[in-house]
Amino acid sequence: MDLKVILLTMGAAFLIALIAGPLFIPMLRRLKFGQQIRTEGPQSHQKKSGTPTMGGIIILLALTLAVIRFADKNMDLIILLIATLGYGLVGFLDDYIKILFKRSLGLTAKQKLLGQFIVSVIVCVLLVQQGHSMDLPIPFFDVKLPMGWLYLPFVFIIMLGASNAVNFTDGLDGLLAGTAAIAFGAYAIIAMNNTMPEVAIFCAAMIGAVLGFLVFNAHPAKVFMGDTGSLGIGGGLAAAAILTKSELLLIVIGGVFVMEMLSVIIQVVSFKTRGKRVFRMSPIHHHFELVGWSEWRVVLTFWASGLVLAGIGLYINEVF
Repeated sequence: MDLKVILLTMGAAFLIALIAGPLFIPMLRRLKFGQQIRTEGPQSHQKKSGTPTMGGIIILLALTLAVIRFADKNMDLIILLIATLGYGLVGFLDDYIKILFKRSLGLTAKQKLLGQFIVSVIVCVLLVQQGHSMDLPIPFFDVKLPMGWLYLPFVFIIMLGASNAVNFTDGLDGLLAGTAAIAFGAYAIIAMNNTMPEVAIFCAAMIGAVLGFLVFNAHPAKVFMGDTGSLGIGGGLAAAAILTKSELLLIVIGGVFVMEMLSVIIQVVSFKTRGKRVFRMSPIHHHFELVGWSEWRVVLTFWASGLVLAGIGLYINEVF
């Protein structure tokens, strides 16, 4: 596999995002596409109200243009783009409704689930047409669990879980952009080891796109990616894990995202069953803010955690 193409794709996506930022951010500001901040959130976040959102458009644009230029158009690439852009479209609709009605909630849970289900069904159909293996590799045991048609609902669970876990992580300036770059870096390496050039190029393009976006999203953020970006990133990450047959490794490589989602689940279950909160606020990055950590300290700690977990995931993939 040509490492030069991988690096060129990453660089191209980074430059496209870098160029698109100054073009889109003023446009979003003129259209008054500002973020509505939750009143129950940390008070320090209230000053972020009105910051342009839907910046995920920058990420998806840079990603798409880069992969179209450097990747061969095969079924792997089509599946990756449908998963990413399809989930990104659901996020776009969610963001647009929030902005249109000036509220912190957009699509209803049922509407969002329906959109994600439709995209997942399309991905499953393409996987079947491609002859994608329905066996599930089990790390540590060097065995493959034959799932048959049960693999398809499993795919839906992966895509739904990953996209929502990634979405929960998008709550601090630069937090998701950095952790996403790390996770996609791990999957780029796995794809290269599996000789899957289009998947590797896609992952490289996503790394470049989110790092280019990070230039404008680092604290203090000039733009937020919104659900347009977070759901799109989550869909693409899930698709990369599925295509490389490292589905269960996503739990490790995306461990930060899993932790964020679990914190929400634990908080909700605890409050509904015991009337008590486990964390000061969920997702867990807000808990650390409320105990006195600075926003940068939380972000850097989570980036470092993501890097360690990605390394562990790559080690497991290599050894087992």
